[in-house]
Amino acid sequence: MEILHSAIAILAAIVLIITFKVDPVISLLIACVYLGLATGLGADGTVAEITGGFGEIMAEVGLLIGFGVLIGALLHSMGTFRDLVDILARRVGRRLPYAMAGTLSTIFPSIYVDVQVVLAAPMAKESAPAVDRRHGLPWLAGAMAIGIFAGYVFVVPGLAAVAIAGLMDVPLGTYLLYGLPIGLVTALVTTFLFRLLLGRGYWKEETDLDPDVVIEEGRVHDETEDVPKAEAASRLPLWVRLLPILVPLVLIATGAILDVADASNAVFAFLGDANIALFLGLLIAFGMVRSSLGADGVGKVLGAGFHTTGEILLVTGVGGSLGAIIAASGMAETLEDLFSADENAPVIISILLAWCIAAVLHFAIGSVSVGAITAAGIISPIVGSLSVDPVVIALAIASGAMFALHVNSNFFWMFSTLLDLSTKGSLKTLTMATSLGALVSLPLVLVASLVAAAT
Repeated sequence: MEILHSAIAILAAIVLIITFKVDPVISLLIACVYLGLATGLGADGTVAEITGGFGEIMAEVGLLIGFGVLIGALLHSMGTFRDLVDILARRVGRRLPYAMAGTLSTIFPSIYVDVQVVLAAPMAKESAPAVDRRHGLPWLAGAMAIGIFAGYVFVVPGLAAVAIAGLMDVPLGTYLLYGLPIGLVTALVTTFLFRLLLGRGYWKEETDLDPDVVIEEGRVHDETEDVPKAEAASRLPLWVRLLPILVPLVLIATGAILDVADASNAVFAFLGDANIALFLGLLIAFGMVRSSLGADGVGKVLGAGFHTTGEILLVTGVGGSLGAIIAASGMAETLEDLFSADENAPVIISILLAWCIAAVLHFAIGSVSVGAITAAGIISPIVGSLSVDPVVIALAIASGAMFALHVNSNFFWMFSTLLDLSTKGSLKTLTMATSLGALVSLPLVLVASLVAAAT
């Protein structure tokens, strides 16, 4: 019954938001209350999971969101994104979505997905008109989505990739050897297919953008345009103005790589923590704008950022509450009982079964990493007796775990608010792109099984 009640709760939240225009926070809380009571958590248990899930997500991403949004506001005041977009438009032009998808999937997997979307969203919004005046934002949103998650599940040291490889007892080097090309090809092919989809009237600006967003001459009006501009700081070299982003990325990546290599120490662990790294980036950006605008000017810039931060934190936290309720309902255990791996199954059946287990678990639970880890836990005890290389089963789990990221994920709500998308718009971009990515990567995993069998 947990599966039925979870489906009802998720569907109800989507219908309330899209059809009846109920605010996402209210809709998600209604879904939380229904699911908690319907699955026997009781009044006290339901409240405990709602508040606990909210608090757990805030502990994980609250500061990341706050610091990232404030960095974005400060960089915007210096014209950093505008100048970066001008350069990218000259260098890659309409190929920017491919560049973004490829970079996110191969260079930045060591960076937490929450950090990636917080830092990439402002550039996507700013560059959208240069890519395509009508479809630039949704195309970049889809490219961001698949780039982030293809790297997350396929490319070491992405968190899900490391977890899957560890549970399946696959050496990280072996996993990277297979996963890196699959992740890159998946990101690029999905970005291409998504663009074809957009060209068929798929995107409706009037319903797929946040209704509070104003469109002016083909571009999104950002409230930070109404705050002072740091003219003196804007004359700094672009690479200097990008330091608030580059320094955190280098620190986090270095910390993650050293940790995987068992070469970390207390200093690198501290500086490589995402919260500390982003705070250092915020201090750098604050110093640049403060020297240009003074205390009052930088205060107005940060004020606009704080306004945006509050909205994102609330809806993200409630998304975490729904995830906690689903986890507490016993969903994972119920789904695990429904699946039983057949040790004597043919290779293709084993791969499809691993893919399906991961896809169903992710769709139900709302977390790519939890879905992947749970699927690996189900399959790992018998993987040694299957007639397929363990790395192939691990890749199949990674592929399925991307499928259909939707409203029961806190990332969905971060993505939606940071890119000024409506819930429908996020379903059309994030959910569709990750679903396409899961399907695109599946035949690549089958090819990998042939390579593994031949070596």
